[in-house]
Amino acid sequence: QVQLVESGGGLVQAGASLRLSCASSGRTFSSYAMGWFRQAPGKEREFAAGISRSGRSTYYQDSVKGRFTISRDNAKNTMYLQMNSLKPEDTAHYYCAAGNTLDPSRVVTDEIAYNYWGQGTQVTVSA
Repeated sequence: QVQLVESGGGLVQAGASLRLSCASSGRTFSSYAMGWFRQAPGKEREFAAGISRSGRSTYYQDSVKGRFTISRDNAKNTMYLQMNSLKPEDTAHYYCAAGNTLDPSRVVTDEIAYNYWGQGTQVTVSA
């Protein structure tokens, strides 16, 4: 069983930056591909960014590419999402997720492939 706890959300103005963290329990963090998803009010949850088990491969949704950076520290069992140049349309509840994969270089983008989810952290960007 893996427990994920997000932190770092908040209320900021457009153009500001935030750094989200996702702390994982257990000693198998490096066994999981990790991802950040987000859900805006009235919308379905969507993939934002993903990172492979090794951390060497990443993938981003087009709307966040160039502004968000996903990273992980397997020694600290923690994943991060650095969000720069935030826009009001980035307002959402952000979730981290862990997915089993044998391939250390694979990035998982499909929500159904993720096994464990955190409770999420709210990010609100004002215009």
